Amino acid sequence: MGKDCLVFVGSLNREAPYFQGARGIGLSVYSFDEATLETRELAETNDVDNPTFLSVTSDGSRIYANSEVFAWREGTVSAYRFDRGSSTLSYLNKQPSLGSITAHNTITRDGTKLLVANYGMGEGGPDRAVVVYGFEKDGALSAPLASVSHSGTGPNAARQERSHAHSVTETIAGGTAIVADLGIDRLVSYRIEQDGNLSKLAESALTPGAGPRHLALHPNGRFVFVMNELDSTVVSMALDDASGKLSIVDAKPAVPAEARDSNHCADIQISPDGRFIYGSNRGHDSVVIMEVGQQTGALDLVGYVRCGGATPRNLALTPSGGHLFSANQNADRISIFARDAASGMLTDTGRAIEIGTPMCVRIVR
Repeated sequence: MGKDCLVFVGSLNREAPYFQGARGIGLSVYSFDEATLETRELAETNDVDNPTFLSVTSDGSRIYANSEVFAWREGTVSAYRFDRGSSTLSYLNKQPSLGSITAHNTITRDGTKLLVANYGMGEGGPDRAVVVYGFEKDGALSAPLASVSHSGTGPNAARQERSHAHSVTETIAGGTAIVADLGIDRLVSYRIEQDGNLSKLAESALTPGAGPRHLALHPNGRFVFVMNELDSTVVSMALDDASGKLSIVDAKPAVPAEARDSNHCADIQISPDGRFIYGSNRGHDSVVIMEVGQQTGALDLVGYVRCGGATPRNLALTPSGGHLFSANQNADRISIFARDAASGMLTDTGRAIEIGTPMCVRIVR
């Protein structure tokens, strides 16, 4: 399968009242051999606070880490360089996130910008939902280029008392960002202008109380799959590229009926061929597997696999699609599964990366 994969892990190293402990290091890098399943630690640093989400360039040379620290009115976003030859991490710089509880980020497809989503808690501070940064020549972050805010509420008084932008994802065609706002049950689409400004295109409503968290994109660009945290559903939506509008095609429960009240969905990933989606269930402590109708976007349940730990916050597929990693936050373990490309099923290999409070895992070759 070629050279080893690089595995980048963000782990919690500062306490927060809504997490169950902070036993992590910060930012770590591992190698992973898909043939032997061997993992080896290459580098780590504890000088980044609570890197709960990472984006990594396709060659693994640059990492952008959000710092989500409770009670900070602004989070930060830090840039690091990783040298594969010497297995060293080097700090580049950091920028303020212009909002609190900095939750998600993504590098644009043209490689020129970083988009950051702030979940936001309480009031005060700049309170921006989405922020755009450029890159300096060395990969360091520019000062913020633009930002937008959201407003509104949802029916879940405890979790939807205000806007909570939980992720920002660029479409397959590029140039359009879709923000999943858990607090207002909407996907908000923006055109990404050349200068970094975000021009609003559309708002697409989900079921009240759904709580959209993360998205996965079908490789054909026609479908977007939404992991809803609050009602534990997976929703398939058709995307109109020109307008940025999304319409619901199908929706399925992410857990059995008896587990729904005690579960909170988290991440969603899609296989490289677009045939299967994988969603993480915190509470049910499983990965749900669904098959995707390639022409219709319809969803069919394949099954559930135990996550190999507790509280699977984040998932990552290797570029080959041969393995799936589950970052099990409260088990201090990233479980490694083999994936059958034909059936979509996962098999626990028994191998894992043992690390305190893993929050995010990203894999490149």
